[in-house]
Amino acid sequence: MNMLVDGEWRTDAYESTNDDGEFDRQDTTFRDRIDDDPDARFQPEAGRYHLYVSLACPWAHRTLLVRKLKGLEDAISVDVVDPYRADDGWQFTPEKEGCTEDSQYGADYLRELYVKADPDATCRVTVPVLWDKQEETIVNNESKEILRMLDTEFDDVADHDVDLYPEGYRDEVDRIVDDIYDPINNGVYRAGFANTQDAYDDAVTELFDALDHWDSVLEDQRYLAGDRLTEADICMFTTLVRFDEVYHTHFMCNHQFIREYDNLWPYLRDLYQTGVPERSEGTPDERTGSDPARESPGVADTVNMAHIKEHYYTTHPDVSPKRIVPMGPDPDFEAPHDRDELPGDAPEDLFATA
Repeated sequence: MNMLVDGEWRTDAYESTNDDGEFDRQDTTFRDRIDDDPDARFQPEAGRYHLYVSLACPWAHRTLLVRKLKGLEDAISVDVVDPYRADDGWQFTPEKEGCTEDSQYGADYLRELYVKADPDATCRVTVPVLWDKQEETIVNNESKEILRMLDTEFDDVADHDVDLYPEGYRDEVDRIVDDIYDPINNGVYRAGFANTQDAYDDAVTELFDALDHWDSVLEDQRYLAGDRLTEADICMFTTLVRFDEVYHTHFMCNHQFIREYDNLWPYLRDLYQTGVPERSEGTPDERTGSDPARESPGVADTVNMAHIKEHYYTTHPDVSPKRIVPMGPDPDFEAPHDRDELPGDAPEDLFATA
């Protein structure tokens, strides 16, 4: 796979599987933090930070969801790369629907921003990227940490009084986020990129064992951590919403569709239909006409299935060599659900204006 080595782009420098044929995800490299502390190098300020994302990527999707739910659209700007990733990596193609230019520097490729932040960078070029406009550098490119920072450090500039990491739930949220990462979030990739039958079998078995477990948990509670929407649900949602359209077929996770689960399927629809109030002020981003994660109805507006399907089916020729994007199956995420009968806050109660 492709990566930067000492600031130079290489197309043959990274092996995505280990000697046992198992998918081996490389650690992210930029791990600074934004802290609501007067002594912190990176402080939460409206207008200072910028997100580089792909609407196709589940890891980047996490950050767009928190940006949306917290009401940080005016505080944190965003650019969107092309869902198709070729040998040159993530590219800016503003002429393509749903994509933008690099509004900060006019770069052609995301890797140029990595080199700007570190001329000697040796790493994969991934999304999301949290960029500091003031210091002109990458703060962080680890999705879980960006999600947490947007959720906990920007309350003073957020439009919505939403807390996805509430006191009394934090240990449970951390446990769940860790528990679902390897078998589910990363598990679909472990299945899809496995190079041996044993590696694939192990990944798929662990994936569906975990899905069965959480389907059982959700029988009696509305959200993963109980009666509150939390970061754990954000991390689960971005995998589940892609599952039937992509992972089931493309990554051979075809033991069962999510829409065949008694509880995961209505849970997914419940999350998809979670909304935020209409904005009373502000206009859509003039560069893009419409910010990809700005307008009501909230969570649904952050899901771009066209980008998702194009990315997966055209970007992994070892898995899908013909690069044909399938037409279906088009699950109905807007179908009614009965999750509001379970104990927990109704979605409309979660998004009071700050």
